[in-house]
Parts: sequence; C-alpha cells; structure tokens
Amino acid sequence: MFDRKIFAARLRYLREQHGLSTQKLADALGLKSKGAVTQFEKAVISPSVDTLVALADFFDVSLDYLVGRSDDPRRH
Repeated sequence: MFDRKIFAARLRYLREQHGLSTQKLADALGLKSKGAVTQFEKAVISPSVDTLVALADFFDVSLDYLVGRSDDPRRH
C-alpha cells in the first residue's frame, strides 16, 4: 500500500510543472476521462499498477518517488 495523499500531491505537482490539464494528461495516458486524474489528485481513488507505471514513465520519475517511498525522483 502507498500513501495516497503523497501520491496525489506529487501527481498534481508533476502535472502542473509540465503545464498539463487533467484532460491532456488523461489523453496522454489513454484514460477514459479527466475525472480519473482528478480523483487521483484528490486521493479519492488509487490508480492501477499499469497506470502507476505509465505515470512514472510519462514523467520520467521512479515509482518509489511517485508513491512516496522515496524523495528522490530519479530512476535508477
């Protein structure tokens, strides 16, 4: 299990740093709606493992960083 609040904050931070709307991120990941991204960012729901991997790949960060297990965003 991971800390949804840390994940939510990091996802929003990364999305905003890349200048993406929730819709553009949802489209880039192949999600059905921007609502999923919004719910991730509000810590209402957790993404699937496949979506977590896609997010880490998209933002070029480690999974451990994304889910709050590390403060180092670099992929090793």
